Amino acid sequence: MTSASVIAGDKPALDSYFYKVGSTDRLQDLCGPHHRYLELLEARLEAYHISAESQGGGIFLEGEKAGLAIAKKALQEVEVSLARGTVPGEQLMNAAILLALTPSPAYSPVKGLKKPVSALTPGQAFYLNCLNNKDYGLIFGTGPAGTGKTYLAVAIGATYLLQGLCDRLIVTRPAVEAGENLGFLPGDLEDKIDPYMQPVWDALRELLGQEQMMRRRMRAEIEVAPIAFMRGRTLKNAFVVVDEAQNTTIPQMKMVLTRLGRNSRMVVTGDPGQVDLPGRQPSGLIHALDILKGVEGSIQVGLTGADVVRHALVTQIIAAYDADTERTKA
Repeated sequence: MTSASVIAGDKPALDSYFYKVGSTDRLQDLCGPHHRYLELLEARLEAYHISAESQGGGIFLEGEKAGLAIAKKALQEVEVSLARGTVPGEQLMNAAILLALTPSPAYSPVKGLKKPVSALTPGQAFYLNCLNNKDYGLIFGTGPAGTGKTYLAVAIGATYLLQGLCDRLIVTRPAVEAGENLGFLPGDLEDKIDPYMQPVWDALRELLGQEQMMRRRMRAEIEVAPIAFMRGRTLKNAFVVVDEAQNTTIPQMKMVLTRLGRNSRMVVTGDPGQVDLPGRQPSGLIHALDILKGVEGSIQVGLTGADVVRHALVTQIIAAYDADTERTKA
């Protein structure tokens, strides 16, 4: 590492740091085509006068001391994700910078559950930080399948319940018929709804264990139900997760958001790119993200393909579909 203080006119004192990279391929993944990812790093940290340049075996950074620490952390986070098989890209660099700018601990595991839960990507770490921040009464977590947006929200809700920070964990989602008609399914209403709720029960079983999940379900401390069941209720002392929210209508979204009662928090998750509403109805999630942007006490976290933790092919599949969508728009 080299360190120098430079004062030029009114410019602040600038230091420098050489970030070593182990291989040429890894250096290319960090820098991007035509150094595009380094340009993104410079733009996002412009307030710290950061400049980044590829030099033999690493990246030469120059800027204010605080900015150098952020840039170094961002590059480290990118390397960690790349080592796990994440595809390099601007989304990954953006998520790493966002995480590096977050002062709270990045990878603190969610404790007290049957299965330990921790962030596996920079984007997930930032999302967990927001979920753990009680200043946010309303959190929107959006992104493609496999990014952990619902699982992490349910994990935090489960810890709230175990620690006595809430009386109930409520998970709700719209029972939109994606190619199936509920009327043709066997059984009563609960039997017909259960297939839509099964992914949530699977997550709770993994996080709490079968016995505790069933015990708390019998006590009505855990409730998993369609959004229609929320109408007319006030959800007090509860941790509420609204899943698959892209398939809510605008009136449904308004209804469920206004159910939020005293000492409660709500997490709204969904993928705006996977709306299954019939008749081209506008999505309540997309509408809410637009009109509630910047509302005090709420935050919007956008997870991306860089945060997918399923099979490595899933990230590439998402990227291919995104590219096809862009071609269709052009």
